[in-house]
Amino acid sequence: MGIEIERKFLLRNDNWKAHVTETHVIRQGYLQSGLEKNQKSSVRIRISNKQANINIKSAELSAIRQEYEYDIPLHDAEHMLATLCDGIVIEKTRYYVPYEAHLWEVDVFAGDNAGLQMAEIELGSLDEHYEKPDWLGPEVSHDERYYNIYLLTHPYRQWHNEVGS
Repeated sequence: MGIEIERKFLLRNDNWKAHVTETHVIRQGYLQSGLEKNQKSSVRIRISNKQANINIKSAELSAIRQEYEYDIPLHDAEHMLATLCDGIVIEKTRYYVPYEAHLWEVDVFAGDNAGLQMAEIELGSLDEHYEKPDWLGPEVSHDERYYNIYLLTHPYRQWHNEVGS
């Protein structure tokens, strides 16, 4: 069984940029949101650079979730994004930033979510120790507003000024 243990943080500054080792432009849409009461998972199509996959993730908003990911043909992914995802797509650039013994993923969102920047780290266990770089801001792992599925229907530009985030 695939398990993802992930922590999410806002960014304090841009000091991470000097340490980027890889960059991916990502477009993703959802075949199933996981937001309906009878849905136990979200089903996502993602294109990252020229690679495509389908991802199934348990619907709870938690640091630990079930996750399964499989490669699919790029043409199929493009067609599904265009025809099955209601035209609502998350756009972001992901930067890979090594720090100490871990690899951080920094997402800089575009489109309706422009202005949002977050760092994520995947861990092997909930109690795994990791060093926090000085460019990390507050943790938002348990705040639903910072999950991609929420951002589809509640774009960052609609709410970030209202709540002082």
